[in-house]
Amino acid sequence: MDIKNFDQTVAKRMRSWGIPAVRISFAIIFFWFGILKPFGLSAATDLLKATVAWLPFGDPDTWLVLIGWWEVVIGVTFLFKQTTRIAIALLFLQMVGTFMPLVFLPEVTFQNGNYLLPTLEGQYIIKNVMIISAALVLGGTFYRSKSRNPLKNVERTK
Repeated sequence: MDIKNFDQTVAKRMRSWGIPAVRISFAIIFFWFGILKPFGLSAATDLLKATVAWLPFGDPDTWLVLIGWWEVVIGVTFLFKQTTRIAIALLFLQMVGTFMPLVFLPEVTFQNGNYLLPTLEGQYIIKNVMIISAALVLGGTFYRSKSRNPLKNVERTK
C-alpha cells in the first residue's frame, strides 16, 4: 500500500468515526461534570456559585443544582443522533453562562488583572472555545450536499 492509499484509508476511517466520537465525548464530559454539581462534588462549585451570586432570583445553591442537571441533560441528548440538535441548542445556551466569570470575576480568571494571563480557572473556561467549535462542526453535518466531492465547486490550484 502506498502512502496516498494509506492516507485515504486513514481519512476515511476518521470521517466515519469522527462525528460519533465527538457526540460520545460531549456525552461523557457533560454528563460527568454535570452530575457532580448537584451533589456538591464539582471542582467548579465555588466558581459557579460566585458567578451566579449577582443574579436577582434564585440562590447560588439552587443554580448549582439546576446547571448540573442541565449539563446532565446535554450529555444524555448527545448520546442519540436524533436528539443531537437539542443537545447543541442546550450547549450553546449553557456556554453563555460558562463565559460569564471572564467578565464578572476577572480577579479569579486572570492573573493580576492581566487579560493575557489566564488562571487555571480562566483556562478551564477559555478551552470551551474548542467545545463550541466542535459543536459547530457537528451541527454542520446535519445537511450535507448531495455532491460526494466537497471540493467539486472549488477552484483547485496547482
